[in-house]
Amino acid sequence: MKKSILFIAAMIMSTTFVAAQEYVYFGAKGGLNFSTFSGDGFSDFDEESKARTAYHLGLLAEIPLSDRFSLQPEVLYSAQGYDITELDNAEDIEFQLDYVTVPVLAKFYVVNGFSLEAGPQFGFLVKNEIDSGDGSITLDDDNYNNFDLSLGLGASFKFNKFFIYGRYNAGMTDIYETDAFEIDAKNSVIQAGVGLLF
Repeated sequence: MKKSILFIAAMIMSTTFVAAQEYVYFGAKGGLNFSTFSGDGFSDFDEESKARTAYHLGLLAEIPLSDRFSLQPEVLYSAQGYDITELDNAEDIEFQLDYVTVPVLAKFYVVNGFSLEAGPQFGFLVKNEIDSGDGSITLDDDNYNNFDLSLGLGASFKFNKFFIYGRYNAGMTDIYETDAFEIDAKNSVIQAGVGLLF
């Protein structure tokens, strides 16, 4: 798994030198995640759950292909999952699914500094735990898909070397292995944050 992550990250970052016409911007970004699950099979848990508030952090490269169009690959650590909030005589439980994600986004600049972005995101599961406040329990990885494919849609505004952004990542693959659970659940993540271009 680690070799796959490093290979994909290295491949995407190496294309920045080949694809760039004139220059490439590199940067770092980070911010908040508001994550939960979506899908018909997850609806039974809606009344007892709420979004997990966590974080994402990583690196990016922006490759201008024209005056208004750029390609933006990223490598992020993204803390996802959801919170269970209404259990009888029990503390709140946080279901933690953390991924190393590799978004590859197409960016279209509508006006100076403001852009819309969309593209696939490839996720690799690196943490699968339940935290009840009294300690953490690691779950059986065999019951969960180690790979997650999402579609990212968002917008950003760049000023000088800084930028702010918001994005929604809609999961396209099932979180649970189909032969382990009969639950149709996919990741659903809202992200907001700030970044710096070098």
